[in-house]
Amino acid sequence: MAGKRAVSRNTLPDVIANDLRERILSGELAEGEIIRQESLADEYDVSRMPIREALKRLDAEGLVQFTNNRGASVTKHSLPEIAEIFDLRILIEVDLFRRAIPAMTSTDFALCYQLLEEMDASYDANDVGKWGTLNHQYHSALYAAADRKLTNDVLQGISLHSDRFVRMHLSVMEQREPAKKEHRDLLRYAEARDVEKACATLRDHITRTKDALLRLVAENRALAGDQAN
Repeated sequence: MAGKRAVSRNTLPDVIANDLRERILSGELAEGEIIRQESLADEYDVSRMPIREALKRLDAEGLVQFTNNRGASVTKHSLPEIAEIFDLRILIEVDLFRRAIPAMTSTDFALCYQLLEEMDASYDANDVGKWGTLNHQYHSALYAAADRKLTNDVLQGISLHSDRFVRMHLSVMEQREPAKKEHRDLLRYAEARDVEKACATLRDHITRTKDALLRLVAENRALAGDQAN
């Protein structure tokens, strides 16, 4: 048997990638914004190597567009692409929810109620970043009983992109109360094992968010003089 092999644990690129990811999701780094490696290296007080590694990871996630010779920029989705992100969410999440509801246990419901309480607290504190994380955890908890690992892996990547726009939606538009009600309705129908009402509510919930976001993004881009879709 071969001897033990040394494994390099590059934690610094992970830390930088996590921070940059959050800055992109929160809108601090805006869509289309040029990311200069030299500036980031100075900001994080590191060499350019971990910056490059972090950007490559975000490129793999689709949050930045990175090339060796041309640098990087924050990914900017067209309006049809944004619509597609939410259409994919509807297809995948409704299927997962339909499969999960008959298998949900008291433990699943208890976790969902706990997350709802934490979401309400983040609403009241106007902590959009924390709400975004809890929103993702809540939806994941609703679907966990479906036990569809490969489908969930696909959904993770899609949710990462939708989270950018969902946070924008919550921070700019007064949609808190409808979202709170819909989240509780989803759990109420799931507890009642009413699959059809639960899935219809989920479909309407994501569609409403999609339609509002497309209007918001289109208006913002028009105000900025951006003629591209």
